[in-house]
Amino acid sequence: MTIRLAGPLLLVGAGKMGGALLEGWLRQGLDPKHVFVCDPNPPPEVVALIARHRIGTGASAELPAKPSVILLAVKPQVIDEVLPSVAPLMGKQTVVLSIAAGRTIASLQRHLPDSAIVRSMPNTAASVGHSMTVVCAGTAVTRDQALECNMLLEAVGQVIWIDDESLLDVVTAISGNGPAYVYLLAECLAEVGCKAGLDSDLANQLARATVEGAGELLRRSDLSPAELRANVTSPKGTTAAALEVLMSKDGLQALLSRAIAAAVKRARELSS
Repeated sequence: MTIRLAGPLLLVGAGKMGGALLEGWLRQGLDPKHVFVCDPNPPPEVVALIARHRIGTGASAELPAKPSVILLAVKPQVIDEVLPSVAPLMGKQTVVLSIAAGRTIASLQRHLPDSAIVRSMPNTAASVGHSMTVVCAGTAVTRDQALECNMLLEAVGQVIWIDDESLLDVVTAISGNGPAYVYLLAECLAEVGCKAGLDSDLANQLARATVEGAGELLRRSDLSPAELRANVTSPKGTTAAALEVLMSKDGLQALLSRAIAAAVKRARELSS
């Protein structure tokens, strides 16, 4: 897929998530001359990415035309400070694509009245083309604007559109935050391996390869996660002994339920 937009793309906020999207778009052939980044302090890896592709940075005066898409990738806590500077950059055909967790379309429209706004929740796997993104469009969004947003998001992974915006808080807690949970699993596996006597390099290698392999098998297989789990669980074997602990009343399911509930609660706090 080669990304072709009707006008420039302005990325407002180039932190971890904004940088991941930018990297994914460039991998998919987006012309760096059509991308502009507005961020006062991007992380070093994004600075290097911007320099390597000679991407324009700075104020709106450097844009050759009104942007086709403005992607908001700033922290939700500061978005109210950022939006007043975004409004003058918009043209009649500009669509605002927000990835700010918890910030509703209505809350964005308080600063950008009557604007076309799309709210989405990707994850950092966008940088390698494997994001899972759920998207919801405001009432002012045209078909062409939705298609442009879909093109950008589909270039970095799978995309699902929904009508019920309230579901995005749960989406954030599961797939938006999900990579962090998987990394924590790998971290815990490696740490437990070290405590059990493995060399740290070996423990880390085993943890990384196990998570990678299981994820790839899950992606390729038509079987459900429960069926795949059962396939590697011999009766009264070592896996069964471990799963008896993980699947106990206070085990992994209960822990994840509390974790997801905490993330959803925080997302809803951010919207107020």
